[in-house]
Amino acid sequence: MHVLSYLWQASHAFNEEGSQESEDWVAERFQRILEGRAGTVAGGIRRSATLRGLTGSKREAVDTCVNYILNHKGYMHYNEYLEAGYPVATGVIEGACRYLVKDRMNTTGARWGVDGAEAVLRLRSLKASGDFEVYWKYHEQRVYERNHASRYADSPPPIWRGRASSDSKRSGPALRLVPS
Repeated sequence: MHVLSYLWQASHAFNEEGSQESEDWVAERFQRILEGRAGTVAGGIRRSATLRGLTGSKREAVDTCVNYILNHKGYMHYNEYLEAGYPVATGVIEGACRYLVKDRMNTTGARWGVDGAEAVLRLRSLKASGDFEVYWKYHEQRVYERNHASRYADSPPPIWRGRASSDSKRSGPALRLVPS
């Protein structure tokens, strides 16, 4: 979340950089922002800077943070977003979108239809999340059920042994068409 970087800069105006006090200061204000109290946080930070008589680069860091919060508080209804289950960490979301979408879809000369792009993005997200192997086993089982098991109404289908392991010497596909 962008607001965190501004809170850290303001924190260093009040506390020693790298100190536990600085971490606690940021955590407390960030929690309040997540609770939907961005305007109150901004006012408190500015009031503290005035009461402490901060000037120069320290005051500038505080004012930059406060101005960011006040300029964006209309978008900082994080309490409502979190309650609705929406993601709020835009940096993470932007990074994921860049990695999953832009890096793959924005290739020179690429032409994507909606169905093809969606299929590629689903596979990329499964691979990136570490869930591809589990998904692939599920996919193979569903292919078997759709294309083979449904063809055996009067007798049980042949036993499916799944995908061959990487050290298997078997040649040919794991699934084969059985005449109906």
